[in-house]
Amino acid sequence: MQALFVTLLWSTSWVLIKFGLKDIPAVTFAGLRYMLAFLCLLPFALQPGQRDALRRLTKADWGQLALLGVLYYAVTQGAMFVGLAYLPALTVSLLLNFTTLIVAFMGIGFLSEKPTPLQWVGVAAFIVGLLIYFYPINIPSGQVFGIAVVLLCVLANSASSILGRYVNRGGRLQPFTVTFVSMGVGAGLLMAGGAASQGLPHISPVNWLYIAWLAVVNTAFAFTLWNHTLRTLPAMESSIINGTMLIQIALLAWLFLGEAITVQTGIGMALAGGGALVVQLRKNRT
Repeated sequence: MQALFVTLLWSTSWVLIKFGLKDIPAVTFAGLRYMLAFLCLLPFALQPGQRDALRRLTKADWGQLALLGVLYYAVTQGAMFVGLAYLPALTVSLLLNFTTLIVAFMGIGFLSEKPTPLQWVGVAAFIVGLLIYFYPINIPSGQVFGIAVVLLCVLANSASSILGRYVNRGGRLQPFTVTFVSMGVGAGLLMAGGAASQGLPHISPVNWLYIAWLAVVNTAFAFTLWNHTLRTLPAMESSIINGTMLIQIALLAWLFLGEAITVQTGIGMALAGGGALVVQLRKNRT
């Protein structure tokens, strides 16, 4: 339930990001979001217990968390913002949900988390649902750059899912520590990249409200809770749950962005949601 709640928060981010991208350059927007979120976590990191946890980190821990920050925040989130600047929200959502297949196969090789036959059925239903939902996929030539950026986002997101599971599954590192360190690295890179390539534009009070909500609720709080769920949730299952954002984003896009839901897309959403449910029901039996 915690993981599903996090995806609900993250789904609202897509609408807020699309609104903010009308006035704020993509990488700068992403950098402001995650840097503000990092600053929100800073007072908690200065508490005695958290300072002790940071001091106990080994060189290997720092390296893994820094790499997680590069993959999950700087590359994945930065590329997602850029993709949303060039593509419709539902197109980006479709491409990102192919992370599920990549994580499934990477999890076998790197984490020895072999899916059960029933889970493979769930994955198949999920992917078929995605294909039905978006068929036919007509991409205008002007969106080729956006697609390339989102494909980079998919690869980085898949790698960060495996690395995040590896970092969290032993329970040795606190979820807050994982979030704080990795987010600090990623936010710093995003801010530097955004300032160098796009600068810092004038930001209206409304856009500051978008940034503040995204930073405090949908980032600082949500990412900490997500890292906590990764302690017990296998990589493929966490990816499947994350993939239910397709349905949530579709509904929000319909309500706030004017992207209609047809009978075909409704069937696709039902199959995708059913696949995610099958994976979760199997988990509850074991």
